[in-house]
Formats: sequence, structure tokens, C-alpha cells
Amino acid sequence: MSQREWIEKDFYKELGIASSASTEEIKKAYRKLARDLHPDANPGDPKAEERFKAVSEAHTVLSDPAKRAEYDETRRLFSGGGYGRGGGFTPGAGGGFSQSFDLGDIFGQAGGGGADGGLGDLFGGLFNRGGGATRTGSRPRRGADVEAETTLGFREAAKGVTVPLYLTSPSPCTTCHGSGAKPGTSPRVCPICNGSGVVSRNQGAFGFSEPCDECRGTGSIIDDPCVDCHGSGTQNRTRTINVRIPPGIADGQRIRLAGQGEAGLRGAPSGDLFVTVHVSQDKVFGRTGDDLTLALPVSYSELVLGTTVSVPTLEGRVGVKVPPGTADGRILRVRGRGVPKRGGGAGDLLVTVKVAVPPKLDDDAVAALRALQEAEKSSGFDPRAGWAGA
Repeated sequence: MSQREWIEKDFYKELGIASSASTEEIKKAYRKLARDLHPDANPGDPKAEERFKAVSEAHTVLSDPAKRAEYDETRRLFSGGGYGRGGGFTPGAGGGFSQSFDLGDIFGQAGGGGADGGLGDLFGGLFNRGGGATRTGSRPRRGADVEAETTLGFREAAKGVTVPLYLTSPSPCTTCHGSGAKPGTSPRVCPICNGSGVVSRNQGAFGFSEPCDECRGTGSIIDDPCVDCHGSGTQNRTRTINVRIPPGIADGQRIRLAGQGEAGLRGAPSGDLFVTVHVSQDKVFGRTGDDLTLALPVSYSELVLGTTVSVPTLEGRVGVKVPPGTADGRILRVRGRGVPKRGGGAGDLLVTVKVAVPPKLDDDAVAALRALQEAEKSSGFDPRAGWAGA
């Protein structure tokens, strides 16, 4: 996305939030709008589809702290009238700039890297003393990264799964294959800037570099633009990406898919897709690192006399031996039956035994328990011996 598009679009307004909104408020507003405007919920409604694309575009920028800061700074600078339509910079009334002042030093890293295209690309060569040479050659503007989210079931996340993601973002034009030129033609090098994308002019002691008006800073001219993308090389479209979620992924982890983000302008490299995975809770299993946990209900007699109980795992059921005299709350370990590890193997299954007390007993059961109680007393067993100073 170009800086001019950033100036003309109000992403905060698209999401219906204030410019001071927190990250959580941005996420909440986007989720509600995306749910209401998704093409699956509005079949055949072109207005809803356009709004869905605009909302997705706004979320892509505002959900990324670096992009949001760059967007806010760009709009602040341009709304103040500092950069006019002709591309020249007008110093403020408070005083001029010294010859050692270089906006490239301030904004050179704002775009997160040379090829990303940001404030550094816009201002990097603005103040070159003495009208010296500008950067040689224009750099392709890499597409922006895209953020997405998906929610998995607990067992899906533990075992791994492939999920489809539906994304609306700039993608390479299928007609011109990203070149921006009509099929059968090619862009030509701009004769004004010789492909650099910028031109220089002198004003007093300063040498100013500004985007070339002839090619609009791209370094090339398209005489016959593609009729579908109008020369940009990209189209906003909804696409389906099958994402392989590796086994053992944890809640909140992100997966990077290189080159699956927004398409770059005129064939430049695409950005990356970052998928944040949310994992829902399970009714049986819990998780501690690579270990699975579960609570096993047992009777008092099973703890005293011992037993073998069938328990579930991610790959079926296994028998767990409860030794005689096992205390309530003891953890029994089943090795290798936990969450798969990245380097191979798996964690363990940790089984915590919990006494299940019957809510109601018949007369025979009550009589048997009273007999057991008397036998325990006769044998000298005291469950509270040494407890609390007793």
C-alpha cells in the first residue's frame, strides 16, 4: 500500500474506533465486523464484500504496532501540510533546517526494512546536501505482512491438523501476473528518473530529492495498463489458504507462512502471513508443557486394594495400574503418551487419582462401612494421627 493511500484512508473510521484505541479494542471491533460482513454470511452482497475487504485492510495495519505507528506518523505529517502535492517539503514557520539535518536518519528504519516500503522510502533522500546523487535504482516495494487467527480444538492442536483460512488481501493480478502491464506488453524504464523513482532539484544550499512525477516514484512506466488491476499488479480478492498446524502447538503461538501475505506492487515479493493459533479447552485433558494431564475418578476400595483402570490418551486407551494403598491425589505417570514434541517423541500422561464418594448408600453398604470403621479403630488406624499437632 502506498503512502498516498495511507493518507486518504481512515482505518480507525473503518473499524469504528478512536485513534487512541487499545490493541484489544482494535481486535474486538475487527472480530465483530468481520463476523457480520464475511462473504459466507452475506452471499451475493457486493457492498458487504467491499466493507469486509476494507475492514480486513484496516485491521492488517492497526493490529501491527510498527505499521500502526508508521501509519499514524505518516498521516500526522501529511495532514499538517508539510508535504504538498508537488512532492516538495515546506519547512515550518518555526525555523529552517540545518544542513546536517537528515530525515533519512529519522525515518530510514520506520518501514521495518529496506524492501518493505515505508516512511524511509518516502523521505530517505529528501535532504541531500549540494544536490548530490540519489540512491541508484528503485527498490521493489515488498507486500505487507498479514495477520490472521484460527481456533482449534484441544486434540486437534495436540495431534496437528490442516485448516483452511479465508483471507481478503491484495494478491497478484491473475491477468498480468503482477507486472501491471497489459498481457503481451512490458513496463519501460522511466526516461526522467532513469528508473530510480526519484528526481533531484537544488534550492539554495539544499539538494532536494522527491518522487518522480512521471512514474510516480516507481521507476517504470506502463503504457498499456492491465485492464483488471489498472496497472498496480495486484487485486483485492478473497482466497483460501490451507495451513498445516504442526502437532503440539500451544495456545497463542504464531505460525509464519512466507510469501502468503499481501502481494508486492508490480511483481515485487509478497509479504508473509502470520497465523495466531487459539486452542480451546478439553473436557478431559489438560496440558503442562508437553505433558497431558487428567483426573481419574476411583473408589475408596480401589485405592486401598489396588486396581487397573482404562484411561484415554490421544491415540486410544491404555491401562493404568493403581497400586494398593494409593493415596488420594497421587499422580501416576504414563511415559510417552503426552503431546508430540518438535524434535520427536512425546511428553508423558500424568494421571491424578481422585476419590469419588457415592452420594447415597443402601443399608448393606452402610453396615459394611460401619464394620470397616470399627475394624480400622481396632487396628489402631487414625487418619488424623500427627495432623495439626494432634
